[in-house]
Amino acid sequence: MPALASRCLLAAACLLLLTPPTGSAAEPAPADDQRMAWWRDAKFGMFIHWGVYAAPAGNYHGEQVPWIGEWIMRQAKIPVAEYRGYAEEFVPTKYDPQAWATLAKQAGMRYVVITSKHHDGFALYDSSVTDWDIADASPYGKDLLAPLSEAVRGEGLKFGLYYSQAQDWTHPGGAKAGYDEGAGWDEAHRGRFDKYLQDIAVPQTEEILTRFKPDVLWWDTPVWMNKERAQPLHDLLSATPGIITNNRLGGGYAGDTETPEQHIPATGFKGRDWETCMTMNDTWGYKSFDHNWKSTETLLHNLVDIVSKGGNYLLNVGPTAEGEIPPESIERLQEIGAWMEVNGDAIYGTTASPCRRPEWGRLTRKGERLFLHVFDWPSDGVVRVPLRVATSYCRLLSDPSVGYSVTGGEEGLEVRLTGAAPDAVCSVVELGIEGEPEEVFQWTKPQADGRLVLAAAAAQTEGHVQQERIHGQTSLGYWTEPTDAVRWRVELPAATRFRVSAEVAAPAKAGLTVAAAGGRLGAEVTPTGGYQDFAVQELGEVSVDAGQTVLELQPRAAGWNPINLRSVTLTPVD
Repeated sequence: MPALASRCLLAAACLLLLTPPTGSAAEPAPADDQRMAWWRDAKFGMFIHWGVYAAPAGNYHGEQVPWIGEWIMRQAKIPVAEYRGYAEEFVPTKYDPQAWATLAKQAGMRYVVITSKHHDGFALYDSSVTDWDIADASPYGKDLLAPLSEAVRGEGLKFGLYYSQAQDWTHPGGAKAGYDEGAGWDEAHRGRFDKYLQDIAVPQTEEILTRFKPDVLWWDTPVWMNKERAQPLHDLLSATPGIITNNRLGGGYAGDTETPEQHIPATGFKGRDWETCMTMNDTWGYKSFDHNWKSTETLLHNLVDIVSKGGNYLLNVGPTAEGEIPPESIERLQEIGAWMEVNGDAIYGTTASPCRRPEWGRLTRKGERLFLHVFDWPSDGVVRVPLRVATSYCRLLSDPSVGYSVTGGEEGLEVRLTGAAPDAVCSVVELGIEGEPEEVFQWTKPQADGRLVLAAAAAQTEGHVQQERIHGQTSLGYWTEPTDAVRWRVELPAATRFRVSAEVAAPAKAGLTVAAAGGRLGAEVTPTGGYQDFAVQELGEVSVDAGQTVLELQPRAAGWNPINLRSVTLTPVD
């Protein structure tokens, strides 16, 4: 799995390509821009975690092993000799690389990245460096990567390889998460890390670069890597000039892309290309009893959210030991593909939104075209866009014959929609613009009864907090750190004292601070049962000054536990 997992165990154990205006001559792109161009346009890729760990499928000696499937060897501390026995059960006779490539293409994905060797050290190709590979250790006896590379490229997609360069739980000397250098849970692990790099990691990296010529090399878990150890691996890349690499080699080598894992950064990465990698359920490698599947709506909203911030989405599938992608994954990818077939123009080749995310959805841009991704079709028929810009047309992307009226003012654009939402998950409105848009900051004002209703969709977030959809409503989740925060811009005609309530879901109690110009409130959220069990709770009272101010919710470090938040309501105190 990607590096976040190893960091957790160790602790416990864009540049944007803007379309030139019509009629202008584009400057020649720098070399890096030329190399990154296809990746920046692609937006959507398939991650494949596949290996021997698919045979136990999360089970060891009749017991279900907690956590992610591909870490079962480390989690259960399975001895090397015993784990090698699982290769006898890793016999992918149902493997159909063409079907996998076709599925990726149908889903609207533009590239595929598969694990050539994961942390268990098992290679999915016939390696000359070791016999711990598919050709020598499994009855299947033949390479898995070359047929997939051919099928993927035959569909017009790019082909990439993941390689765990430092962490290896089978070969002596490879890094073992949570253990000192040269140690592990088995005597067979003993060895020098530098010798492991010299004998296994460097020659295998050279093998996969030479044999498969991947378009992407996805390093993972730079445990114990310094510049001297990373440099021989980095130097091998020169033989593949167009290759794109990520930021997980170590040794100070930044690579081309940042790789947030299992979360979407609040604002992306300024000046850096980035890619969120994410699972469809809770595991990367196949785990027979993990049925916690994200909905198609959640996956599609993730894609749109990521692209609206200038990033790419690398969405994972974990095939079985027989070589089948789970039907739940196939169903979701086909449904995403159906949406992409209609609305892909608002995804591919776009750049980040020119404004903060609005309550109703997200925006992407392609030169003089703005795409409004409407998650929540407004009940009053009006989509408010926080931008000042001249417009030339406004229409439904899926049916350009359906036009909408647009008016502009000091508080931005108002698009007046008609009829019901054409797509229940995400409807896309195409807006022609003239010139550069200027962002307008809108302020939440009291309703007729004096209440301030602060919705999750209208919040500005900091840290790991991100929007998600639960039971068809937007909430703020992934509050994993005490430094995370959410904010709203509010405007009051007079200083007011409010009673504060929040609609929250929480498995454990959590301390919060509500702060604004005029006052602070220390409050406690009580358990509701779980992250999807929402209830309205009274938090206390706070005073807020007149005028424009920012109201912020911050976790209190002492006793903080993550919550999901739907809304905050401030009711004037009589």
